[in-house]
Amino acid sequence: MLSSPRSFAQIDVFTAQSGMGNPVAVVLDSADLDDVTMQRFARWTNLSETTFVLPPTDPRADYRLRIFTPDSEIPFAGHPTLGSCHAWLAAGGTPKSLGRIVQQCAKGLIDIRKDGKRLAFAAPPCQHSEPLPAVLTQVAQAIGVNAAQVLRALVLDNGPVFITLQLDSASTVLALEPDYAQLTRLRQNVGVVGRYSYGQTRLPPAQSNRAADAGEPLVEVRAFAPLMGINEDPITGSLNASLAQWLIESGELPDRYVAAQGSALGRAGRVHVERDAQGQVWVGGNSVTVIRGEAML
Repeated sequence: MLSSPRSFAQIDVFTAQSGMGNPVAVVLDSADLDDVTMQRFARWTNLSETTFVLPPTDPRADYRLRIFTPDSEIPFAGHPTLGSCHAWLAAGGTPKSLGRIVQQCAKGLIDIRKDGKRLAFAAPPCQHSEPLPAVLTQVAQAIGVNAAQVLRALVLDNGPVFITLQLDSASTVLALEPDYAQLTRLRQNVGVVGRYSYGQTRLPPAQSNRAADAGEPLVEVRAFAPLMGINEDPITGSLNASLAQWLIESGELPDRYVAAQGSALGRAGRVHVERDAQGQVWVGGNSVTVIRGEAML
């Protein structure tokens, strides 16, 4: 196939300041690209995800999205969803319904809404299971925590699969120095979450909402993702979505809160989470365009 110029953007997601979020590369006109070309370009960008926007095959959708890590295609991911929607709208995309965008991907149809300047996606259904005790022990050793620091653990699957540990504090999360070679041998993506000290006592709803409105993070999140071809993902929408579904439902987190992620990598990601009156969890954040131009593919 001869290369041709295609509209391209690189979007920084979960931040209002360029360079402080999680970048995603977006190829906006990908209808005739084959799988090999998409995977090769995703490997070349060397970002956690690269996306390709195509015409939808479902009449309810506004566009279709394929999402690639440097190693493989995945059915869903959060920051690529928000970044690709941002790029699609900035390029003149017009949704069929006012204030609501519908993305088609391998996971199904994903609703996206505008929350002021932010976009937020409806968290897709999440499957969960108890981790095998032996695997949990090995994972804890690989990330450098002891049993007393692990409050609870669950395998969460909303496309990407993470064995996820709730740790005793945000400071424990930030201090982790994983053995990435061991994680790679275990073939496990690992998510961790811990509360900040001021969030140890459960806040009344009104006070919790004020903290969320002010952008004060209640928890710190990290994602170690060897199965995605990266040691640590800066800010992970899919993990935050499944974490919210798990920990709001169990009463560990309020219906509205802000998660910080990327601090250990020098980023300042802020993930805004809300469960609405119908029980739907929405995961959102700011996005900024960093690069706009053409890619030869």
